[in-house]
Amino acid sequence: MPDSEMMEEAQEPLADTTDPEALKEALAEQTAKAEAHLANWQRAEADLANFKKRSDQEKQELASFGNAVLISGLLPVLDDLERAFDSMDASLAGLTWVEGLTLIYKKLRAVLEAQGLSVINALGETFDPKVHEAVMEIEGEDGKVVGEMQKGYRLKERVVRPVMVKVGRGHKPQEGTNGSPEASTNG
Repeated sequence: MPDSEMMEEAQEPLADTTDPEALKEALAEQTAKAEAHLANWQRAEADLANFKKRSDQEKQELASFGNAVLISGLLPVLDDLERAFDSMDASLAGLTWVEGLTLIYKKLRAVLEAQGLSVINALGETFDPKVHEAVMEIEGEDGKVVGEMQKGYRLKERVVRPVMVKVGRGHKPQEGTNGSPEASTNG
């Protein structure tokens, strides 16, 4: 209610002060108005509290989204370092520059893990399109992940990159069946 209306209400003359029934009616009317104002105030206070919560949540989601974009951009670097270490000749293992690169890799992993990044484990799990990306079907237990082509990652509970997997399609069909094992590949 605007301030001018409240001022006008305050200036309205009260009921005859000698008539008890008029006083009771005036009291009931003023009590009803007070309760209505209290209810409006409580609603406004609840709306403000909800707005603050929603605003804080949006800020956190925005910060989290920013982190997800940055971390997604760093994942190929992490992959490249892992491939480099996997393909490195064993005779280079004791060199100081290799140890230095290993420490840098471990530090990068630690920083990303501190932000909530975790590897999604896939081998032996039932295929889940929410966290797995099937790139191939091969012989193996039907519907289970039997191979991993590229690691997948979560940032807290959100998948930032699904795991690229090979999914089992069951075992080879017996002789005399119509199924063809070559016909069941995904790309």
